[in-house]
Amino acid sequence: MAKVKKSINMKKLFLTASVAALMLNSCSREGIAEQDNFKMQSTTADYTGFPAAVQTVSGTITANTTWTSDKVWELDGQVDVAPGVTLTIQPGTFVKGKQGTVSALIVLRGAKINATGTEQNPIIFTSYKLLDNDASTTATPGDFGGIILLGNAPANVKKTIEGLPTTDDKYKFGGDLGTNAADNSGILKYVRIEYAGYNLSQDNEINGLTCGGVGNGTTLDHIQVSYGRDDSFEFFGGTVNASNLVSFAADDDGLDFDNGFTGTITNAVVIADKNSTHSQSGGKPDSNGIELDNNAASEDASFGLLPKTHPTLNNVSVYGVNNSGDAALYKYGARIRRGGEITLNNVVITGFTHGLVFDGDTNATWSSVNNSGFSGFTAAVTPTGSVNNTNSIFNGSANTFGASSPFFDILDFSGSNKGAFVNGDWTQGWVQYAF
Repeated sequence: MAKVKKSINMKKLFLTASVAALMLNSCSREGIAEQDNFKMQSTTADYTGFPAAVQTVSGTITANTTWTSDKVWELDGQVDVAPGVTLTIQPGTFVKGKQGTVSALIVLRGAKINATGTEQNPIIFTSYKLLDNDASTTATPGDFGGIILLGNAPANVKKTIEGLPTTDDKYKFGGDLGTNAADNSGILKYVRIEYAGYNLSQDNEINGLTCGGVGNGTTLDHIQVSYGRDDSFEFFGGTVNASNLVSFAADDDGLDFDNGFTGTITNAVVIADKNSTHSQSGGKPDSNGIELDNNAASEDASFGLLPKTHPTLNNVSVYGVNNSGDAALYKYGARIRRGGEITLNNVVITGFTHGLVFDGDTNATWSSVNNSGFSGFTAAVTPTGSVNNTNSIFNGSANTFGASSPFFDILDFSGSNKGAFVNGDWTQGWVQYAF
């Protein structure tokens, strides 16, 4: 059982959160009040002993390269990994963006990343302000650009990934480029991406982790994205499967699917923080726990491009806030629109004005919902009756579905009877929350 108290102005204290196994009464910059059953994990992600040496990287990586854990690796602007090249990152390595630059790591089609951390030593992509030995600076969303993976798996349109130059074909995916469903872009495992994302222009944003046409030969496992300036995870087409994902305090959506994505997400939790930044559209809240489109109207106004966006989500929890006033900061728990489809198996959505919403430009009968639970302050499911009666539906409250206290800033998921934690705690030792 984890009970996490938060002080939003604290900068560099990160708490290792075992969401179902730890207990914490209070914390401060100087120390932590512990229970007998609580011990901090041995992890380099404590931000108190990061390496003094800084190695700056810029441009394109054109030969197999290893980033070692004895240095902090600083990205000076956009860094590309060239086709045929593998970038290896050792467990416990810190990577930051250079101050004053839009610093992002892009793994191009045909390139690979091997970022395999461990439970005790995850790989950390984070704000330079957390690694400056200056207590007066505060990390903010957008301090690090994000990670972009590009692959050769199918997508329903050929396009340039958001946030990258549209005139350069190396940043494109899908269409005639997407012919290999089993394409392999490498491994991201036990990785944390913090204070990432960058809004270059309207609808042209870098997310925490962005996948464009990434194939199911790729491994995405045990990845946390925290305090992103846009979406935590966005999948544009592709077939990649992902597991053990944590989205925390996203500015926009926790999980976003577009352009014919057909992979499976297993074990994932989306956690809102009312104190985070919040995206808006037309002056109104526009962030969702889950957002799904088949394609944009500019690509096809009938939203019928193939393959259709149809992810499968197994054992997923989406937690908003526990009172209706704070829920006004967000849009919906899950929004399925623009011809999109989804399969939900053992999914919980709660703490938003509306839980599961099918827009008028899609058809709820194309989707499948099984053994799931939805709750909304205004409506749990919209349209009413659009999902079958084997699911638990609660209107007018933020139902916890058995969890003791699943809303931030006190997190206690013990007792969950649906969603991400019914099969035990998979966050032990590597998930952390920024205070």
